[in-house]
Amino acid sequence: MVKLILASNSPRRKKILSDLGLEFKVIPSNYDEKLPDNIFSYEKIEDLATQKCLDVVRRVDKDSLVLAADTVVVLHNRILGKPHSREEAYEMLKSLSGNTHSVVTAACGINTKTNRAALLSTTSYVRFTSWSDNMINYYIDKFNPLDKAGSYGIQELPSNYIDKYEGSFENIVGLAPEAVLSILHQLQFSLP
Repeated sequence: MVKLILASNSPRRKKILSDLGLEFKVIPSNYDEKLPDNIFSYEKIEDLATQKCLDVVRRVDKDSLVLAADTVVVLHNRILGKPHSREEAYEMLKSLSGNTHSVVTAACGINTKTNRAALLSTTSYVRFTSWSDNMINYYIDKFNPLDKAGSYGIQELPSNYIDKYEGSFENIVGLAPEAVLSILHQLQFSLP
């Protein structure tokens, strides 16, 4: 029986797989996620997800299906990654305030038994309300923006911070269930 392995320690991704009723093991990827620049392209994000997946594939046995993902926030074709400081988080949130941005998650699955791979990117859109400095500081103080792409987690934002979103909510959180199911289906993984 092929085992499902999530190549991520993200509590958000773990919850999404658990909510799908999937049994899985977590083996985080050690791949260095550095990008050559912050100009967005699907190829860049898909390559990151693939490299994270391959890093774990090299460390598991031959009856595994490894699933890896990479999520980025994109504003004006620029990738907003995880901030390195409170100041950087503030600047990112200020730039997102009142604007529509996209959230792109590339998911890669590799079945080590069949040596087959599947790759799928999902894009959702989020429009923030106009945030005051107090709103930005409140969010930074109350939640930890340093471990999140774009400095925020949509699932923890107060309702008055979001104008609207389009597409998969879970994709914005970090992994679209539809993408997971599609990849598992393409790789002939038996669902419960």
